[in-house]
Amino acid sequence: MKYLHLIWAALFRSKTRTFLTLFSVITAFFLFGMLDSVRVAFNSGGDVTGANRMITSSRLSLTQMLPYSLDSQIRSTQGVKRSSYAAWFGGIYQDPKNFFPNFSVGPGYLDLYPEFTLPAAQRTAWEADRRGAIVGETLAKKFGWKIGDTIPLQATIFPTKGSNDWTFKLDGIFRVENEKQKGQEQILLFHWNYFDEANDYVKGRVGWYIVQLDNAGSADRVSKAIDALSANSDHETKTQTEEAFNQAFIKQIGDIGLIVSAIMGAVFFTLLLLTGNTMAQAVRERIPELAVLKTIGFSNRSVLGLVLGESVLLVAIGGAVGLLFAPVAMQLAVKLSGGFIQLPTNLPLETWIVGIVLVLAFGVLAGLLPALRAMRLNIVDALAGR
Repeated sequence: MKYLHLIWAALFRSKTRTFLTLFSVITAFFLFGMLDSVRVAFNSGGDVTGANRMITSSRLSLTQMLPYSLDSQIRSTQGVKRSSYAAWFGGIYQDPKNFFPNFSVGPGYLDLYPEFTLPAAQRTAWEADRRGAIVGETLAKKFGWKIGDTIPLQATIFPTKGSNDWTFKLDGIFRVENEKQKGQEQILLFHWNYFDEANDYVKGRVGWYIVQLDNAGSADRVSKAIDALSANSDHETKTQTEEAFNQAFIKQIGDIGLIVSAIMGAVFFTLLLLTGNTMAQAVRERIPELAVLKTIGFSNRSVLGLVLGESVLLVAIGGAVGLLFAPVAMQLAVKLSGGFIQLPTNLPLETWIVGIVLVLAFGVLAGLLPALRAMRLNIVDALAGR
C-alpha cells in the first residue's frame, strides 16, 4: 500500500484515456451484474421442499396439454387442500405489439391466488358469465378498459368456428397489493369451460394444474404422489414449484444461462483487449520514468507490482461502480414496466463473488504483459530511448 500514491498518479497520467477505459469497464461489469443476476435467478427454485403452491405440467414439454380427467385424481390425493387448472390461450389484442398473457382457468382458480383482490360483486358477475373475463388493474389502465367493455382477441393457436375472432366481456378488474408482484396485473383470465366448448380442436385438455397443499412440509411426498398418477402413460407429469414452472415457461425461448454466458464472454473478451492495449500504451509512454525508478533503487519485482497494481486498480474501480449501479437499473426496469419485467432487486452473493474474481483476473491478465516488459527493462537502453 505504500506505493498506492504512485499507482494512482500513473493511472491518471492521461485522464482522457483512463476515463474512456474506465467507462468501458463500468459498462462491462454493469451488464455482467444484471445478466448474471438473471442467470442465478433462473437457475434457482427447482426444489419443491417447503412449497405451499405447486404446478403440475407435462414432463415432456410445457406445450403438451394434459387430460382434464386428472383433475379429480389430483384433488383426491392425500395432502392436497385444493386445486384448479389453466390453459395458455395466447390471443392478440389489436396488434402483436400489444401482447399480454391471457389464459383460461378452471373453477376455484382465484381461491388459489389470494393476492388477486377482486370485489365480490365482480367475481359473482364473472363466474355467472360464460364469456366473461377479468383483467389486472395495470392492464385495464393501459388500454382504457372499463367494466362491461367487450375485449376482442385474435387467436394465434386456437380458432373458434373456423375463425380466429374471440370476444370477451370484461366483468372484473383485480388488484395486486404487493409491489413486487404488480406484473401479475397485466394478465387476462377467462373460463376454461368456455374455451373447451368454443375452440375447434382441443377438447378435454388443460395446460397445467395448480395445487395447494395442506402442509408445505409434505410438498416432496405430494409431488411424487401426483406424478405417480400418470407414470408410464402418454401424459407423464412433473410437479414443481410455481417459481420453477415460470422459469421453465420462459426458458422455452432458449437456454438463458448459455445466452447470458455467450454475451458476457464476448463483452469480457473485448474488455480484455481494450484494457490490455491501454496498459501497454501507458507503459510505453513511461519507459524513461520506469528506468528512473529502477535507477533510484526500485527492484524488478517492485516495478512489476506497480504496473500490475495500476491495471488491477483500473478494473477494480470500474467493476465496483458497474456492480453497484446494476441493482439500481434493475429496480428501475421493474418499476417502469409496472412489474411485468421481474428482475432481482439486489445482486445475489454468487454474482458478487464471481464479479470480484473477474476483477482480479482481468486486472492481472490485462496488465501482465506490460508489467513483464517493465520488469525486464534495461536501464541504459531505456534512458537512451532505445
